[in-house]
Amino acid sequence: MKKGSTGKQSMKYHKKIFQLTILLFCLCLPVIGQTNTTGSDSTMVFGSLKLPQHSQTDSHPFVNSMGINLLVSTNGFGLGGVYRHEYSDDLAGFIDLSISEAKDDNEITFIDPYTGYAFTPGKINRFLLFPFMVGVEKRLFKDDILDNFRPFIDAAVGPTAILVFPYEMEYFTALGHGHFQYTGAAYVGFGAYFGGERSNIMGISMRYYYIPYPKGIESFDIGSQISNKTQFGGFYITMVFGNAW
Repeated sequence: MKKGSTGKQSMKYHKKIFQLTILLFCLCLPVIGQTNTTGSDSTMVFGSLKLPQHSQTDSHPFVNSMGINLLVSTNGFGLGGVYRHEYSDDLAGFIDLSISEAKDDNEITFIDPYTGYAFTPGKINRFLLFPFMVGVEKRLFKDDILDNFRPFIDAAVGPTAILVFPYEMEYFTALGHGHFQYTGAAYVGFGAYFGGERSNIMGISMRYYYIPYPKGIESFDIGSQISNKTQFGGFYITMVFGNAW
């Protein structure tokens, strides 16, 4: 092969390499510009660019929620409802209304072995509590614990209606002969929500209710005197189930 011919082929080869380099550089410009704008790593990926995907939690923060409260205490069971609003990732406000029983500390319930009828000697009145509470909730350890376990502390205050109705009458008949007394109430508690799906609310808490009635309400006949009930609070375990939006 002649020397001149070899030189021309070499020039053509280098020209093709140069053209291919220019073409690749032009193709890479959009990728380089996208990389610099977003501040991500400098790796070049050829192909179509995809926008970052946002989770449902990011686009829908679920700041409002409503749920049902199930209450369990030494006084018995209760039922209620709650509305909750999140003001930030670790602070929320709420209102709740519940109904639950209250008993005298002197009560001892017996069961008739022949009829199965439960009775409490000396009991004068039954009580149903209707506390309407407004409170705040503070999430704990937000940056230290996974989001599917969210511990919190809470506190609330509000008015309470106490339905007083006679014990010696049949339960539902006695409700029609009852009357209301009114007082204030407060509670403090702690608990946790469970689950990573924020659109569903599920949690449990322990609360201590303080519901005084200084005048006292006739509650129990201990023989020589009538016992007046002045404190209607106590410890409650509360379970909540609901939805958020």
